[in-house]
Amino acid sequence: TTFSWEVLGAIPETLITAYSSLFHSLLLKVRATLLIRGASRAARLAAIQLAKTTGATVFASTRNENKSDFLQSQGADAVLIDNGTLPEQLRTLHPQGVNKIFELIGAATLRESLKLAAYHGIVCSTGMLGKKGALDNFDPIKDIPNGVYLTGFFSNYPTQQAIDGIFNLIREHNLHPVIAKIFPLNEIAEAHRFAESNEANGKIVITLN
Repeated sequence: TTFSWEVLGAIPETLITAYSSLFHSLLLKVRATLLIRGASRAARLAAIQLAKTTGATVFASTRNENKSDFLQSQGADAVLIDNGTLPEQLRTLHPQGVNKIFELIGAATLRESLKLAAYHGIVCSTGMLGKKGALDNFDPIKDIPNGVYLTGFFSNYPTQQAIDGIFNLIREHNLHPVIAKIFPLNEIAEAHRFAESNEANGKIVITLN
């Protein structure tokens, strides 16, 4: 790759998480319908980029209406505001549900996401942005709709195959990681404040002085 170190720093683990969730767990195929749930995080932005390489129709959710234009500029076909009416918004656009759901919020919204999947659709639980780590009284028979599949992705053990696949897509489609801001190491405290402000549109990268 000819990427700079700053750009390379934005690839793991964001693109590894998005790539493996989409292509290894969700089995994303050409012209699928995909819902990406989660705050406006770097993994979701990477997932939009990667999904659009397959021609997928991408619905992206956010709690912040001010993020809508930005998400559409990154390739989202429609932006849904996660304000308690997300199921109604999605059903209006796609009454039968979507083929694939990339779930980054986690246990807090997983039951709802399962109900938004189309018949033979797949839900991949990858993130835990909802600050809830486990499902209370989860009943697989009742909580997973008939004909819907639930899987997950754990990013601690990336394979060479996944890394090669990421860089092949990057080269083939001229993709660039979305970087919100680059901080030098001596401004690490400010970088943390920026991360916690929820204002970052993309990856925060730290460079060594």
